[in-house]
Amino acid sequence: MKPDLSPHRLCLAPMLDWSDRHCRMFWRRLTRRARLYTEMVTTSALLHGPRRQLLAFHAEEQPLALQLGGSDPAELARCAELAQHHGFVEVNLNCGCPSDRVRSGAFGACLMAEPARVAAALRAMQQACDLPVTVKHRIGIDDQDSEQALTDFVGTLVEAGCRTVIVHARKAWLQGLSPRENRHIPPLDYERVYRLKKQFPELTIVLNGGLNNWATVARALAGVDGVMLGRAAYQNPWLLAEADASLFGDPPVVDSRDRALEQLFPYIEEELSRGTRLHHITRHLLGLYQGQPGGRIFRRHLSEQANRPGAGLEVLTTAMTLRASAESSRRNPDPAEAS
Repeated sequence: MKPDLSPHRLCLAPMLDWSDRHCRMFWRRLTRRARLYTEMVTTSALLHGPRRQLLAFHAEEQPLALQLGGSDPAELARCAELAQHHGFVEVNLNCGCPSDRVRSGAFGACLMAEPARVAAALRAMQQACDLPVTVKHRIGIDDQDSEQALTDFVGTLVEAGCRTVIVHARKAWLQGLSPRENRHIPPLDYERVYRLKKQFPELTIVLNGGLNNWATVARALAGVDGVMLGRAAYQNPWLLAEADASLFGDPPVVDSRDRALEQLFPYIEEELSRGTRLHHITRHLLGLYQGQPGGRIFRRHLSEQANRPGAGLEVLTTAMTLRASAESSRRNPDPAEAS
């Protein structure tokens, strides 16, 4: 009998411009068990913009959570209600993004300085829907990065009814560092997150930041309930092919990189028939053969050909053939060329 595992044991991070619906459909060809998250959707965009497009997803993406960016409790409540109506399994409030755009809208990481506002938002969202309402945040911001400040912030979330937090184990510098720099310059502090779990044993805590192999993940899971992978999963997606077996004891979803792509063919053909450009899908596939013979040829062909008008599935199949040929040539060099 398998142990009772948290539904947040493995999460794949919300990443602006990366974790769109095409990326998530590709990830589903590699793992069935990971919980997926949308890109951050702002409340203003959802309430006043192309709502149907922003909330669109394929049933195969489930379990899928909607991440919201906002700070107004009433607007967040309305968006939480929409999330439930459209079939998401969770609503996540972004309290960790440090970008200028987010700061100008008074949400994201800067909300860590306003725990009462976050608590009010959580209560409003919970009243508006029956979904779990979770929070993704940092271990601190600017000079507000003491362990006590983190404990107080999380304690406020718990008092407001939050039962799951995703903690990016870096502080965010809202002044002086770019969003890119905020992803690697402030040092990671996993130990602080582990201590947070000991302080709040009943709270589901998911660790995010810098996790890029299963050995590191295994060590993390000794101290928290779950992990969230971001750039590692995007840049080296084949890592996810080991996820279900490594973390859940399930059989692997797929046994080869080529097979993972072949299983995506029907989806690609359907999307092309709807007018989606091939590049919008294949840009998420470029890392699949990272470190493999022919991987560079595969990436180059897709990068050069997939964005051309009218590009179809044959561009991807040709890239796969070129890669396989390069791999074969490496394994079986031509004796005439060697002499």
